Amino acid sequence: MKRILLGAIALLAWGVVSPAVAADLSARTYTKAPEAMMPAIYDWSGVYVGFNGGWGTANRCWDQTALVIGAEGCHSTSGGFAGAQAGYRWQTGAWVWGFDAQGDWASLTGSNVSLITGNTNRSRIDAFGLFTGQVGYAWNTVLLYFKGGGAVVADRNDILLTNGALATAAGDNRWGGTVGAGLEFSFAPNWSAAFEYNHLFIANNNTTFSDTIGGAFVSSDRLRGDADLVSVRVNYRWGGPVVAKY
Repeated sequence: MKRILLGAIALLAWGVVSPAVAADLSARTYTKAPEAMMPAIYDWSGVYVGFNGGWGTANRCWDQTALVIGAEGCHSTSGGFAGAQAGYRWQTGAWVWGFDAQGDWASLTGSNVSLITGNTNRSRIDAFGLFTGQVGYAWNTVLLYFKGGGAVVADRNDILLTNGALATAAGDNRWGGTVGAGLEFSFAPNWSAAFEYNHLFIANNNTTFSDTIGGAFVSSDRLRGDADLVSVRVNYRWGGPVVAKY
């Protein structure tokens, strides 16, 4: 009798527990682990336009070739500049290639007293343009690039005579070359800012000065010297970051 009673209790307990176990097993679900998100790779390809501003210096040396032949001395010109640029880049892997055109108004001025005449020789750069090719290497949204090409400078020179009169020469647009480098950062989709340096190799020029009052010949000089420019650039580019599949 006791065995029969114990068997009945065991069967009753199994009937109560087994549905709970079955329900617990059916409630378990298995889901696929989420995939890791792919990092965004910034693509520097596309057309861009922007503006720039900065500070420049130029070394200007005057050598008189008539009436007297000899060195008149050198001076440094300095001042600010501002302008705009436009260009195109394309990216292959981490390498970035492109070309850029830049035009700026400038106010680089300086002077020195001539070692020969005692007059004041004064130089200024009113504007310049750069036409360059670029090659760079990108770390996602950071781009290090080097550039080189042609440069043109609007060069103006005059002489303050000891009697207070002014002798001047016709404005001269002089061509030369440029090399430079920049570090550019993308701070928002399609927007970037760069710190850039350029050295301008300015061609020597022979200049004739005449008195502005009577037009009399004053002197002829050979002018020489290069320029250095440091600037901040901001660009807007048509294009955007993409997600790369690894």
